[in-house]
Amino acid sequence: MRQVGAVASKELRQILRDRRSLLILLFIPAFFLLLFGYALNFDIRNVTLAVQDQDRSTASRDLVSSFTNSGYFRLIGYLDSPAELDRLVDEGHTRAILAIPAGFDRDLTQRRPVKVQVIIDGDNANTAATVVGYARRLIGEFSADVMVTSLREDASARQSVPALSSIGVEPRVWYNPQLRSTLFLVPGLIAYISMITAVVSTALSVVREKERGTMEQVRMAPISPLPYILGKTLPYLVISFVSAIVVILSAMALFDLPMRGSWLLLCVAIALFLIGAQAQGLLISTIADSQQVAFQVALLSSLLPTMILSGFIFPISSMPAPVQWITTIVPARYFLVALRAIVLKGAEAAAFWQELLALAVFATVVMGLASLRLRREWA
Repeated sequence: MRQVGAVASKELRQILRDRRSLLILLFIPAFFLLLFGYALNFDIRNVTLAVQDQDRSTASRDLVSSFTNSGYFRLIGYLDSPAELDRLVDEGHTRAILAIPAGFDRDLTQRRPVKVQVIIDGDNANTAATVVGYARRLIGEFSADVMVTSLREDASARQSVPALSSIGVEPRVWYNPQLRSTLFLVPGLIAYISMITAVVSTALSVVREKERGTMEQVRMAPISPLPYILGKTLPYLVISFVSAIVVILSAMALFDLPMRGSWLLLCVAIALFLIGAQAQGLLISTIADSQQVAFQVALLSSLLPTMILSGFIFPISSMPAPVQWITTIVPARYFLVALRAIVLKGAEAAAFWQELLALAVFATVVMGLASLRLRREWA
């Protein structure tokens, strides 16, 4: 035991001297607990809601209030035309639309059955199914309140009316009417697989030169950092791009993934996403000193954020505001929006140009940082 204690004491002193490793051991677990503890939330909250109110009555406003006061929905505005409805759904600004027909208040007053339509964006099958359940429950509760009010009025007036008004729900799920989870999961898996392979493969490239001792020879060669980086990433970019296309074609053949948009737009989105992923891998390779460290950092910075913070599994709108801000630096978040808009919705570039711009900005910034890091080592 004395020998064990001596070795343990020596190791403890080394750990305390290495403040960087100690900080990682103490800080990283707590950071991940806080980050993913708030991000991992199966409750669907703050569902964006648009309203098409053709009645504009007190009863219709009360129905809208029952949605907004429930805590599940967040009203973003009222719609006036079907074209505006299509645009909001295609651009992803709203996930649910409550359509109230004309004569809604009149039919309730005259004890006639009323149908209310709820249109759901079905690109996320799990969220769509939950939102349909929320809508049915809220409209059912509102209908029950209307019936109770009618019964009280009849009792106070000593009247007997055989029929009471009821409100029915007509849910319509766009882009995925069968609520197939495959159409929701496969695009996320495409982003997940592409991100990991691109980051890991590129992260090992420069580190491999360091470990083999050939980095000094590269520095002596008549080449600047930027051409060297571009030459390093180009083969991996081509391979990753071909791999992503193969994955998409396989998903179409095996899982009936539709292709409703433009192949050109799809290729542009994939290229921007992969360039950013490769830039991230290069940045990691300029920081890490060994392939083992580069591999671990690449997995840590690509696997968990893509799985948890991109909207792949957990809706970003249900996360706390600080976690939502962190998701803005996760490129898979923007790629998933563009991918689902192209593949499932057949949307044009105008519907997701902000996501394409975000991918381009991410790729430019990270590639610039990698180039600066490599230039510093070059000097």
